[in-house]
Amino acid sequence: MQYAFYLFPLMLMLVFPANSQEVEILIKNGHVFDPKNNIDQPMDLAIADGKILKVAPGIDAENAKTVVDATGLYVIPGLIDPHTHVFVGAKADKFADGNNSLSPDDFSFKAGITTVVDAGTSGWQNFPLFKTQVIDESKTRILAFINISGHGMTGDDLQNDLNEMDASKTAEMIERYPDIIVGVKIGHFSGKSWDAFDRAIEAASTTDRPVFVECHLPEYTLQQQLKHMRPGDIITHSFENIEEREPVVDQQGRLLPYVMEAKDRGILFDVGHGGAGFWFNQAVPALEQGLWPDSFGTDLHRFSMNAGMKDMLNLMSKYLNMGMPLDEVLLRGTWKPAQAIGREDLGNLSAGSVADIAVLSLRSGEFGFIDARNNRIEGTQKLEAELTIREGKVVWDLNGLAAKEFKMP
Repeated sequence: MQYAFYLFPLMLMLVFPANSQEVEILIKNGHVFDPKNNIDQPMDLAIADGKILKVAPGIDAENAKTVVDATGLYVIPGLIDPHTHVFVGAKADKFADGNNSLSPDDFSFKAGITTVVDAGTSGWQNFPLFKTQVIDESKTRILAFINISGHGMTGDDLQNDLNEMDASKTAEMIERYPDIIVGVKIGHFSGKSWDAFDRAIEAASTTDRPVFVECHLPEYTLQQQLKHMRPGDIITHSFENIEEREPVVDQQGRLLPYVMEAKDRGILFDVGHGGAGFWFNQAVPALEQGLWPDSFGTDLHRFSMNAGMKDMLNLMSKYLNMGMPLDEVLLRGTWKPAQAIGREDLGNLSAGSVADIAVLSLRSGEFGFIDARNNRIEGTQKLEAELTIREGKVVWDLNGLAAKEFKMP
């Protein structure tokens, strides 16, 4: 009898084996794409307790509460948008705590996005407000690049005030919120001093994070910016064609040699479509000459959502129709941005990982795609989000795949 206490747990395991755990959502018959785990084939995926329980062929549906038939669809990790502006607030015509930023939940899930990264809309002075006002109140996972400018994107002279660019205090804020702040942003600086850039690098180096180099740095040439950057740092608006910065492709359509040298050195290139940051006359020849973006940042904000950008899947569809293979497109929407921001817990479908999942259709037809200057290309394929799951819960269901069937009388 003295052994009964030790045998009882074993008896429970025999009666209730671990693999009999009730599955909350079972996605069957979909084409699973998970580059971290080298999966690119039809499989089933089971979700329990907000986590991915199992990815395998032929998972039994007996213990599943909800079964989703994903025949003909792609089952992938939830998309990661590494360039957004979501510090939304009441200030008119402002990005930081203003109405030029957008609430992410209004736009993310319908595009298969489960994680967004705010691109330096806040700095060390107002990041706590951003956290309590937006990050803590959103269903979308919000991460952030913190601006080296203390008040973030204010749209006034504060953005150029070197006294507000404190590397030490920026690093302190990162160390205070290490699970949220993924890097340091430099952008929207019109001064000639390199102190702003150097302080951003200092704060990033101290905390082992990348620098995110955005636009509106008119006194810094593109070549100078790339030379200042370290392997793993990210430049965005990579394919813009505006007066204040050299384009990556010259007027003869040739990719500038120093751009590929930076790529080979480990600099990462984000699209950063936005309202002016993506031009076909740059992106198409760059793609043909080997400069493929590492991520599909949308630069989501008030002025981009209804223009050429639209959403992340529209941007990914542009590259699909420009000639990038589907697996490379999906890779750059999931695993590559997760690696770029140092969050390898995301962007994958490993057992035990948070169940952030997008189920996509690849539509065939006649479609048009627009760049930031209203130039159009035609295409025959378009990605669309059928189902988005965040932390094991359905947050977007375009055609009711996870809903109970209602019989018409």
